[in-house]
Amino acid sequence: MSIPRVYGMSSSGNCYKVRLLMEQLQLEYEWIELDVRTGVTRQPEFLSKNPNGRVPTLEYEPGRYLVESDAILVYLAEGSGFWPQHRLERAQALQWMFFEQYSHEPYIAVARFICAMLPAQHARRGELPRLHERGYQALAVMEQHLAHGRFFVGDAYSIADIALYAYTHAAGDGGFDLQRFPAVRAWIARVESQPRFVQMPPA
Repeated sequence: MSIPRVYGMSSSGNCYKVRLLMEQLQLEYEWIELDVRTGVTRQPEFLSKNPNGRVPTLEYEPGRYLVESDAILVYLAEGSGFWPQHRLERAQALQWMFFEQYSHEPYIAVARFICAMLPAQHARRGELPRLHERGYQALAVMEQHLAHGRFFVGDAYSIADIALYAYTHAAGDGGFDLQRFPAVRAWIARVESQPRFVQMPPA
């Protein structure tokens, strides 16, 4: 039986989520490094794997693919301690993962991309005030929740934490000041203390 392949860019938080979970699950996998900035994911060869032209893309069986980082997390975590057993907690995990994709990642990850990967005088820096406003709103929601709990679902580390950790811990790259969020910083430390934790490469 062939091992799964992950097509990803190591410095991408969305790709890092998948790598972190696979390492913590101790799964064997092959990592195919792609730099999306070169346009490689818009070429026909890759588009045949993921018509949306994005990473991460998981080849879970030869010629069969699963896309969208949080969907991949759910697929990989099934049957493990990273995916809650109880119905309500599974829904709460998805609640936070939807929050990450709709209210968190579009601001914190995009600000990181602009600050870390584009030239200093790039026109997109004009987007930063709005990105910071909305990103700080997301961090404030997280801070409020974490003031009363160690993790995002119950008292257990789960894929909801992995999903939110990926770009939160690197928010400083996008100009966010995490010193304003002590509960978030304490949670980051708890995530980083988990068994088989691996760091995300710098942007």
